[in-house]
Amino acid sequence: MAHSEKSKWWVLFFLTFGLLAVGLDMTVLNVALPTLATDMQASTSQLQWILDSYNLVLAAMLLPAGMLGDRYGRKKLLLLSLVLFGGASAACAFSSTPAMLIGMRALLGLGAAFLIPLSMSVLPVLFTEAERTKAMMIWAMANMLGIPLGPILGGWLLNHYSWGSVFLINLPLIAIALIAVGLLMPESRSEKRLRLDIPGILSSSLGLACVTYGVIRAGEHGWGDKGALGALLAGLLIVAGFLIWQRLTQHPLIDLSLFRSSGFTWGTILATSVTFAMFGLLFVMPQYFQAVDRADAMGTGLRLLPMIGGLLIGAKLADAIIGKFGAKYVASLGFAIMAGSLILGTATSLNSSYAFAALWISFAGLGLGFALPTAMDLAISKLSAERSGVGSALVMAMRQVGGAIGVALLGSALNSVYRDKLVFDNLSVEAANTVKQSVSAGVAVADRLGSPEMLAMIRSSFVQGMDQMLWICGGIALVSSLLALLFLPSRTAVKEMTELNSTRS
Repeated sequence: MAHSEKSKWWVLFFLTFGLLAVGLDMTVLNVALPTLATDMQASTSQLQWILDSYNLVLAAMLLPAGMLGDRYGRKKLLLLSLVLFGGASAACAFSSTPAMLIGMRALLGLGAAFLIPLSMSVLPVLFTEAERTKAMMIWAMANMLGIPLGPILGGWLLNHYSWGSVFLINLPLIAIALIAVGLLMPESRSEKRLRLDIPGILSSSLGLACVTYGVIRAGEHGWGDKGALGALLAGLLIVAGFLIWQRLTQHPLIDLSLFRSSGFTWGTILATSVTFAMFGLLFVMPQYFQAVDRADAMGTGLRLLPMIGGLLIGAKLADAIIGKFGAKYVASLGFAIMAGSLILGTATSLNSSYAFAALWISFAGLGLGFALPTAMDLAISKLSAERSGVGSALVMAMRQVGGAIGVALLGSALNSVYRDKLVFDNLSVEAANTVKQSVSAGVAVADRLGSPEMLAMIRSSFVQGMDQMLWICGGIALVSSLLALLFLPSRTAVKEMTELNSTRS
């Protein structure tokens, strides 16, 4: 028993290496895009799809991945997903054309679609309720840590090696996770032989893919784009049809009765809302550090580290006080801290120092450390070992789509203010259109023309757009804090539910 108690923590520890590789892959490629544009002669559209093919497949396959893990064995499919992720990473590194890289990135997304929910689904199986909050915090931190490390590692690798090295860095991490999971992790699956819900698999995958594609396209072409609106409408209709089918079929892909639990429902909603705000922050701050602070890719990653430090401290403090005060109040406090820090961030001006940015993003990380693992633990605590795979996948699917929508909506809000504040005097139409594309493009034009006045105007416009976006994120966090207080179950209710589940099992 002692070995079993010890080995499950080792399993989680080594699984974090695989999760770290997934987190790295979300951001490390961004710093390599300029190199890909020149080395592979990739167009802007191809560069966008090198990034987006990963997210599209990831969103589409999360639900089927969880269900297949419940049916065929979580360890077995986790091992296969690690092999697929490692193999796709190697294939990405040696891709010779943009089309090949887009295809291999899609395979990476498929590997991640299994790896993320299945690594999460083993938590209700391996850990008791008393241990699970700590385990979830470790899991969440592993997911987050790769995001700022991506630009740091990517910048260093690109300075010393070819662009393929940003994918090869995944291989040792995946190898460690593969060996540890194979040797230490016990197999688990649903005791009932679940029938495959083929219509549910097809409709959920297609619906989520359409919604994600529509959001991605809207982020590129605006919310008035017919293709974006058509994809979103089709996706929402297919998802609605999927939900109707889940109520009618005897063997549904997801158990809709999970939403009768306020812990699962509101834990999932709040985990999605914190992801919405978090992705917005991670979208805007790298641009701010590069365009306003003039940091390079590695410097940008280093400047994000205070947020990760705040996250680590917040998760540690939350673990220490959650038993005394209860998840409801810990989550609400986390969202309140996030709201306060994001609203403080709206005071950022063109002359603000990095010390000011480091202060408020560290508090944003602190709030994130309180809110995100607590909300996700509330959601998965309602999952039985039987359906932990598909339940975890449902939580992650909502977070993935929420994050994509967050980036698109918040990016649109930022760009709207940024473009409205721009003033063009004696600038060609071509140069003006380039400046409107992004702050990075605008800074490049100002540098090329040697115009300090234009540079100051572009930076000021971006900072005003960033402040507007931070107001929106802060408002979302504030509303989430109130929702946590109103709808999350009290500590007593959670305890009674846990005792009832223990009695049933």
